[in-house]
Amino acid sequence: MTDVRAPVQDARDLLVRAVEIPSLSGQEGEVAAFLRDWMAARGFEARVDEAGNAVGERGHGPLTVALLGHMDTVPGEIPVHVDDAGVLHGRGSVDAKGPLCAFMAAVATLPDEALAAARFVVIGATEEEAPSSRGARHIRTQLQPDVVLIGEPSAWEGLTLGYKGRLVVKAQAVKENFHTAGDGSSAGDDLTEAWFRVRAWAAGAGEPGGVFGGVQATIQDLGAGTDGLHQRAWGTFGLRLPVSVAPAQAEAAIRAALTDLEGVNLTFVGHETAVRHPKDNALTRAFRVAIREQGGSPVFKVKTGTSDMNVVAAHWPVPTLAYGPGDSALDHTPEERLDLAEFDRAVAVLRGALTRLALGAAKAD
Repeated sequence: MTDVRAPVQDARDLLVRAVEIPSLSGQEGEVAAFLRDWMAARGFEARVDEAGNAVGERGHGPLTVALLGHMDTVPGEIPVHVDDAGVLHGRGSVDAKGPLCAFMAAVATLPDEALAAARFVVIGATEEEAPSSRGARHIRTQLQPDVVLIGEPSAWEGLTLGYKGRLVVKAQAVKENFHTAGDGSSAGDDLTEAWFRVRAWAAGAGEPGGVFGGVQATIQDLGAGTDGLHQRAWGTFGLRLPVSVAPAQAEAAIRAALTDLEGVNLTFVGHETAVRHPKDNALTRAFRVAIREQGGSPVFKVKTGTSDMNVVAAHWPVPTLAYGPGDSALDHTPEERLDLAEFDRAVAVLRGALTRLALGAAKAD
């Protein structure tokens, strides 16, 4: 009987060590080198590319599968440890070193017949948590895969088909100072009116019913002040956009709604287009079977955040889904943690799904 304890422990050790290495966005060099070396020692052709991505390739078949995760994290130090229940605590355990390490561990243990049928390219991308998305923007120009997996927490039974888009509105109001007993509006009044109009537009935009189809609007930053001569007020408004509303459409609508507010200047950043992929193709079928083989019930999901799926979708118009162990509700929180038993199941699901996908493609040829 094959002893499966060694690869399971190897995968767990990989994850724990990766989480132990700090890797804020823009500071991923140490973890990239570690992941490269881990892959090189297990038969990958591994490198750190020009964008700082850790890239590893195995297999030489005609089907190219891109497994795009990210290795950067948001700030917030959480002491890294595995508790008595077998749960790993630490920043990045869920978002998204858990999914990335699951990709690496699965590809490292694929059978020879899968490696003969497909080429598997694992990417640990840089700066996913930053507006730049540097790693994904670089790799999307270097690779033309036939199938794409995005490494994000979906829980081991979950398959994420889409993410909402994003637009960030930076508004600033400037007015000459005047006595508060006088007639007229302040810079703060004008900025508040701008927010009310943005919120009103959002409430009527998108598709009726359901959070994924609507426009969500939140205030991310707000402030006001004066130098004695001029009043200034500023705010940052975040919009989550559905597939039916492109960022350029949202920008045009907001500019039109605020056009008569003199002195309110607008800057728009973070233009990310929403994406939703089909739920029935060779990729999703392979995962449904693999999840059932591990005793689970597949669940399709869409998410209101964004990911590197948004960045690569237009460049890689192929079957795509996001998958990975972990509860996405723990992303960015002080309670970020990952059950290692769930991590093990996700690795097994990935190994089974990737093998089925590769052999199915070979059979189709």
